[in-house]
Amino acid sequence: MSGARTDPVTLEVIRNRLDAVADEMEITLLKSSHSPIVKEALDASAALFEARGQQIAQATAAPIHLGMIIPAVERFLEVFPPESMQDGDVYVLNDPFDGGTHLPDLVAALPVIVDGSLIALSVAITHHQEMGGRSAGSTPTDATEIFHEGLRVPPLRLYEAGRRNETLFAMIERNVRVPSIVIGDIMGQLSACHVGRRAVLSLAETYGAPGLRLAMDELLDRAERLTRAALQEIPDGTYRFHDYLDNDGIDTERRVRIEVAVTVDGSEFVVDLTGSDPQVQGPLNCVPASTLAAVYYVLKAITDPSIPNNAGCYRPARTILPEGSIVNARPPAAVNARSVVVRRIVDAMIGALAPALPDRMPAASNGHPLVLSLGGIDPASARPFVTGDIGTGGMGARPGLDGVDAVQTDTSNAQNIPVEALEIESPLRVGHYRLRADSGGAGRWRGGLGLERSLEVVRGSVRVSHRGERHFTAPWGLFGGRAGMSSRSQLTRADGGDERIASKRDFTMTPGDRLELWTTGGGGHGDPLDRSPDLVLADVLEGKVSAEAAQSDYGVVVRDGEVLAQGTAELRERLRNARGAVSWTYDRGQLGRE
Repeated sequence: MSGARTDPVTLEVIRNRLDAVADEMEITLLKSSHSPIVKEALDASAALFEARGQQIAQATAAPIHLGMIIPAVERFLEVFPPESMQDGDVYVLNDPFDGGTHLPDLVAALPVIVDGSLIALSVAITHHQEMGGRSAGSTPTDATEIFHEGLRVPPLRLYEAGRRNETLFAMIERNVRVPSIVIGDIMGQLSACHVGRRAVLSLAETYGAPGLRLAMDELLDRAERLTRAALQEIPDGTYRFHDYLDNDGIDTERRVRIEVAVTVDGSEFVVDLTGSDPQVQGPLNCVPASTLAAVYYVLKAITDPSIPNNAGCYRPARTILPEGSIVNARPPAAVNARSVVVRRIVDAMIGALAPALPDRMPAASNGHPLVLSLGGIDPASARPFVTGDIGTGGMGARPGLDGVDAVQTDTSNAQNIPVEALEIESPLRVGHYRLRADSGGAGRWRGGLGLERSLEVVRGSVRVSHRGERHFTAPWGLFGGRAGMSSRSQLTRADGGDERIASKRDFTMTPGDRLELWTTGGGGHGDPLDRSPDLVLADVLEGKVSAEAAQSDYGVVVRDGEVLAQGTAELRERLRNARGAVSWTYDRGQLGRE
C-alpha cells in the first residue's frame, strides 16, 4: 500500500479480515470460558479498537456489550496513556462509575504494540457468573446502592509487561463465591485478547503499521459517510414515544417511565431522553455507557446492514441524558439490572420511529422477559454453586413476517441455558419447558410466542434473584396488531402454598418448592382480521393459537382441523362492523393481559 489512500480492494480485504478476527476472538472467548452463562448462554463479546479508542471491528455477539465497551476503552486510554503501555500489559475494569456498566461485566483490554507504538487494543467483555455482593450472581433485586452489588474494580493492570498482578487476582478470588469459575472466565478473556493481538500483528506485518492505520481511518470515515447517507433517507422530524418498566424492585407498585424524542435532521440523529423518570432506589439505573448501547443499537438497526460495523457508524448520534435520571444515574446508585432499562429504551426508540419507517419497524418484542441468578451450597458436593437462567420470549411481528418464538431480541443475542446444563450445574430439576400458546399478539403477522417453564429444587437451599419484566405492561402491537401476553411468575411451596412474584424479587427455595414461569409474547403487526385463514389454521394445528383465540382474535372458525369458510367470512364481517376502521396506531397494552 502506498499514497494517501488505500486502494479499494485492499481496503475491503482488511475490513473483512478485521471482522473475521473479531469473530475468531469471540469463538475463543466462548470456548475457553468455564461458566454456563458464557459457554451456554454466550453472554460475552469481543472487539478490536484502534489506538485512539475507536472501535474498528466487533464480533457477531451481544450488541449491548459492544456499545458498552467503548467508554471502558476510553477510560483505559486516560488512565494508561499509550506511551506508557508495554507488551504484555492487560487492563481490566468493571466499575459502572469509572468506565463500566454493571459489576458482573468485566472488561479486559490488551494493547497491540508495533515498533514501540500502540496500533490497536484487543478487548473482551464477559458477564461473570459471580462478582460478590449480597446475593449469588451479584444481581440482587433489592439493592439500593452499588455497594450491595459486589466487588468494584477501577481501571487496573491485571498484567504488567507480562507479570501477573497477584494482588488483584487474590482480591478477586477472595470476594467471589465461585473463584475457580470466575478466574477461569477471566483467563478465557485473556485467550481471546491474545488471539486478536496476534492477528493484528500479522496484518501490520503484511501491510505495514502506517498502512494499517490509514486503512482503519478510512474504514471509520466510510462507515460515517454511509450512515449519514442512510439517515438522510428517513423523513426529517422529531418522533416521540414513552413506555414503562414494571417497577424498580423496591416499590413494586410504581411503574417507571422511559420517554424518548428522536430527532432526524438530515444526517444528524439526536436522542433526547428528557422526561424519563429520575433515578430509582432499586437496581434499574443506567450509567451513560448502558444508555448509549441502546442508542447505538437502534441507529445501526435502522441504517444499511452492509455498512462497516465500527465506531464511524455512531458519529452522527448525539444524546441528551438528564443527569440524575434513570438513564444517567449518579453514584452510588444500584445498577445491576440496567439491561432491563436498555431494552425498554430500545422499545421506546422503535415505537418513536414507527411513524417515520412504517414499512420497517417491528411491533414490540419481549423486552427482557426474565433473568434468574441462582446460588447456594449443593449438599451433594458440599460446594458452593452459582448459575443463571436466561429467559426468552416472543419477538415482535414485522411487516410481512411473524415474530420469532422464544428468542432473545435486539440488544441481546444470549441463548437459554439448556436443561441438561442447568441440572448438571445446580440442584434443580426442570419440570416442563414449552411454548406458551396464545402469548403472541394477534395481527396480520402474529407476534412470536413466549415460554412456559418450571424449576424445582431437589436438594439443599437455593437463593434466587428473579429479574422479570412486562408483568404489568405488555409488548405493544402496530397497525391494528394487538399487544402480546404479559409475563407472570408463581412460586409454589412444597406445602402447597402459592406466591405471586411481582416481577423483581429475591427469595429462597427449598426442596419441593417449584417456580412456574410464563414469559411474554411479542406484539402483533397489522389487522388480525387480515391474516390468512390458512396461517391461522396452521397455528392452531401446531398448538400456537387455540381454536378459541382463532375465533375471538382472528375471526377464523376452526372445526375438526379445518377452516369453516362461510362461518369465517360471516364472523369477520361482524367483527369489522362492530369495531370500525383500524388506524396505524399502537395497541399500547399498558395494563397487559394474561
